[in-house]
Amino acid sequence: MSGHAFTWFEGRWLEGNPPLIGPMDHALWMASVVFDGARAFEGVTPDLDRHCARVVRSARAIGLRPMLSGGEIEELVHDGLRRFPADTALYIRPMFYAADGFVIPDPASTRFLLTLMALPMPSEGGFSACLSSRRRPLPGTAPLEAKASCLYPNVSLVLAEARTRGFDSAVVLDPDGDLAEFAIANLFLVRDGVVRTPVCNGTFLDGITRQRVIGLLREAGVTVTETTLTLADLLAADEVFSTGNYGKVMALTRFEDRVLPAGPVGALARRLYRAFAHG
Repeated sequence: MSGHAFTWFEGRWLEGNPPLIGPMDHALWMASVVFDGARAFEGVTPDLDRHCARVVRSARAIGLRPMLSGGEIEELVHDGLRRFPADTALYIRPMFYAADGFVIPDPASTRFLLTLMALPMPSEGGFSACLSSRRRPLPGTAPLEAKASCLYPNVSLVLAEARTRGFDSAVVLDPDGDLAEFAIANLFLVRDGVVRTPVCNGTFLDGITRQRVIGLLREAGVTVTETTLTLADLLAADEVFSTGNYGKVMALTRFEDRVLPAGPVGALARRLYRAFAHG
């Protein structure tokens, strides 16, 4: 999935996939790593400032000591963008990790790196999803307030199960059996023109693109409700779409054996987001 990449580390831009973490680094054996993901496409970087600020908050949440501010990270991103053709679609990934510590990470050993990787935007033709047999963690059992790498084995197992069954993604439930999100994106349902999305209850990340789309739809006069939703709500929806950094706004066109339309509200959300990104 990876493409041509540059990584900024300790004052230098390095090309490709440089070996930066060794077997004694705390990050490798205790997963003291946080990251964020932003996008560059068609010459724009929507909400880059929010993504850069969030990785700093995530670092603090797991006991690291970030040495850069969100604004400083954003400046480095713009420097890195100049190393690619202007129209290259990129995945932008700032990371903090601990180099030292025994079980507990040593905050003073915090390191930072920033990778810009060529990664095409996915097709807008929609995606399929099944119901995952796995669930998101219970609040208090994992650092769910951070975008932490230690949370992602759950994500990868959800996605691997879906791909094995022939689906692109999966719908994941929270510990109570209510809807949480898709494998790597937030989830929205539409019924009779009203948009509903699972309320953030501490079991999944309140995505930056999620927040942006909610605001854009409300500004456009669409009713958006954050509430507890069940599988029955999903099955009764007129249309379903996702929001996330990888694909921004995408329509769900098949859930298990049910075919769904790429409906008008999801299409509106996509148009509004693109207008915001280019505006």
